[in-house]
Amino acid sequence: MNSLPRSIFCFLMALTVAKAVAAGAPQSRPNILFIAVDDLRPEFGAYGAGYIRSPNLDRIAKAGITFNRAYCQQAVCSPTRSSLLTGTRPDTTKVWDLVTHFRTALPNVVTLGQHFKNNGYFVQGMGKIYHGNFDDAPSWSVPWQTPRAAAYGLAENLTLNQRQFAGEPDDEVTKKKQRGAKQGKQKGAGTAPGSRGPAFEGADVPDATFQDGKVADLAVTTLRNLGQKKEPFFLAVGFVKPHLPFVAPKKYWDLYDPAQIRLAPNKFRAKDAPDYAVQAGGEMRAYHGIPAGSIPDDLARQLKHGYYASISYMDAQLGKVLDELDRLDLRKNTIVILWGDHGWKLGEHDAWCKHTNTENDTNGALLLSVPGMKNAGVRTDALVEFVDIYPTLADLAGLPLPPHLEGTSFRPLLDEPARAWKSAAFSQYPRNSDGRQLMGYSMRTERYRLTVWVSRDDHTKIDAIELYDHQIDPQENFNVAKVAANGELVERLMAQWRRGWQGAKPSGEKKL
Repeated sequence: MNSLPRSIFCFLMALTVAKAVAAGAPQSRPNILFIAVDDLRPEFGAYGAGYIRSPNLDRIAKAGITFNRAYCQQAVCSPTRSSLLTGTRPDTTKVWDLVTHFRTALPNVVTLGQHFKNNGYFVQGMGKIYHGNFDDAPSWSVPWQTPRAAAYGLAENLTLNQRQFAGEPDDEVTKKKQRGAKQGKQKGAGTAPGSRGPAFEGADVPDATFQDGKVADLAVTTLRNLGQKKEPFFLAVGFVKPHLPFVAPKKYWDLYDPAQIRLAPNKFRAKDAPDYAVQAGGEMRAYHGIPAGSIPDDLARQLKHGYYASISYMDAQLGKVLDELDRLDLRKNTIVILWGDHGWKLGEHDAWCKHTNTENDTNGALLLSVPGMKNAGVRTDALVEFVDIYPTLADLAGLPLPPHLEGTSFRPLLDEPARAWKSAAFSQYPRNSDGRQLMGYSMRTERYRLTVWVSRDDHTKIDAIELYDHQIDPQENFNVAKVAANGELVERLMAQWRRGWQGAKPSGEKKL
């Protein structure tokens, strides 16, 4: 048999190799360990809060990059998760509450997991990835699963708990939709004040008593199986703590001295802000023993103690998964990303939980570790959004970017954490105020937060404007939108706000 001339043969071989590299041959692509944490605000060791015991969260940060200014698109579970996992924003998913599935508005959208599956990955999910009992079968190679576990460790607390559904209490908009559902009695159970068990518990029980312990054990077993597969894997692991109730084994409570827990310094609403901007936190009041109105300081300290203990409990479960990744020698080819689905208030503005456009609620925890990255252990102040996570992971894995995405890959920040990046990040939250259906659209620039409340039927009808100057007011205590001297500033920021996220893409432009 005649052979090709050597020069032609070499050229064809080189071309084949180049195509394989360009396509990201499956065997050379990195694995993805995708970790979702419920209600985790950026307050732990990696963010400078050394008083919180978080060695495994910090371990990811030391091997990767910590995003100081990462923002969710709506600060409540289902909308933020639907946005992140579809790579689109809430006004595209049409998910602004806890009772709408994103497939209603986007029946054919390719989710993050689905995109990896379509490109040769084995994709498996466990724990809380999508909200509550929602799932999305096309996202997985095998069915998603969550181990069943007790809500409390003490029998008396299980008796007190009357919850009959997996979701969480939400604002009044969602409650009305729940009451209007065909099975409203079942779907609304557990939302009335005091209808659930206690808001915190520290029983002397094993870690695997609760869901996160069981999820960690399942993830460890799954990693052992995935390590034997030829194709790369995308493993999504969802932890529910520190979500309410703040339930963690006693040994994690014992890590903290209650006398050393400091209360929120701004136990008051922002001056000159609309009354509906921040609400007290109906989700918290659904738990037994939580009074209406302002929470007393002694109870607030117990609640914060529980939140911190829940972080440490979750962190220990995370450590089991990371340890197994290392033991199997998979870490060297595995991207690890961890995100808290939004921020959380711990008494700031005399309020608790999420459900607002404030910095406390929209600023979320985000850690990313990529094997071989040259800037491991750094932090970046670049403005990034959770909607950017989908394109970033696809980019890092060498996958094509679907055309429907509404975010930007922040891969360049891994090499240049201080480079000029987005000029703004965008969030939103709906409100029903005195019969008016409003949407608050919030824009966070490097220095300012501008929130514009408009009619949901007509976005040109402005109900209120909030403006906070983070250079002098990082806690967002004073709305200065109506200050006469800020007139020109408000006009400039409004012009930028109207350009929206499309006008805020990385450009190196001067940031307000």
